This record gives sequence, C-alpha cells and structure tokens, in this order.
Amino acid sequence: MSALLYETAAPDLVLASASGSRRRLLGAAGLAFEALAAGVDESEVKESLKAEGAEPIQAAETLAELKAARIAAQRPGALVIGADQLLACEGRWYDKPADLAAAADQLLALAGHTHSLETAVCVVQNGTRLWHHNAVCRLTMRPFDRAFVDRYLAAVGPAALESVGGYQLEGLGVQLFSRIQGDFFEILGLPLLPLLGFLRDRGVVPR
Repeated sequence: MSALLYETAAPDLVLASASGSRRRLLGAAGLAFEALAAGVDESEVKESLKAEGAEPIQAAETLAELKAARIAAQRPGALVIGADQLLACEGRWYDKPADLAAAADQLLALAGHTHSLETAVCVVQNGTRLWHHNAVCRLTMRPFDRAFVDRYLAAVGPAALESVGGYQLEGLGVQLFSRIQGDFFEILGLPLLPLLGFLRDRGVVPR
C-alpha cells in the first residue's frame, strides 16, 4: 500500500467490502480507510432480482447499497462505501468462480464473445444513501482453446478466483482480450475517479 496522501477527517471512511482489489485501489490512491466485509448473501440477492426481471446494473446497484447500509448500521456517522460488480454475457450472469475448474469453464464460455462488467458504487451515512455511480464496460475476449486456459490458470493460480470474470486485467489476464471499452478502475471493480470527486466535494479529502 502506498503512503497516505489524505488523512481522512471526521467522519470516518469505511469500505464495505472484502475485495482485495478494491482495498488496493483505495490504498494506492492514498486514502486512510477501514475495510469491513458486509456479509451479504450476494447469490441469493442476484437470483431474486433476476427472477424479478432486473437488469444487471440494477442488481449491482442494489447489492452495493445493501453492503454499505449493513456496515453503516454498525458504524454511526461514518461514510461507508459500498460497491458491486456483475458480469453479464448473452443473458447469463456470472459470479466469481468457486474453484479453478469453474474458472476454466467460465473462461471457455466467454472466449470469442463480448461481455459487460456492470459496476456500481455508493456512499451511505446513517442509513441514507448520499451518492451513487453506475458504470458499464464492454470487453471482448479473443478465441482460445482449453490448452491455453490451462496454461493461463496454472500461471495465475488462485488469484483467478478473486475476480468475477476469472481474470485479472492488470496482470496476465490482459492476454485473454482483443478489445476493451471502459475505464480501467471500473473494470477492476471500483469507479475510483467519480468516487474521489464525491469525497473531495464532501471535504473528506482536500482539493
């Protein structure tokens, strides 16, 4: 983690996430914050929302707010950041793969297709959503075969299980793609630039 550039003033800043990627992004930006896992059953919420006909970005937004609201209830006065990301391809929603075998199946299903990463972030304080931002990025995977997938997963190992797509674009995962449309930070799971803009406007970090 980089040295702190911004010592957050009151209220405290909390990230409602167990995501290592999101923690690294905020830390690398020089923010002082606490990270707490919200413990939301994401699969159950997604299944319910999809059955109701929700769009992927609506599901991501709902989950982001649920996470933030749950932690905000535990931390009165804190500004709590909630975020969620959902991968959608040809009507199917994908979760983080449970193991490397599932990651291989998922990557082969996405090979040669364009999928969307639909990301939402919000900030909740004392039960009120103060701000939110949604973003959709489109990524096209090049065609590849099982042998390539096996080599890729052998190289990256369990790190492939940390992202909803089974890849990490900031590393070897870039070799899976032929075209990418979208903001780099949003692809990694956090619309960082809009979030920093909100925090500046609130006076949490200096201008």
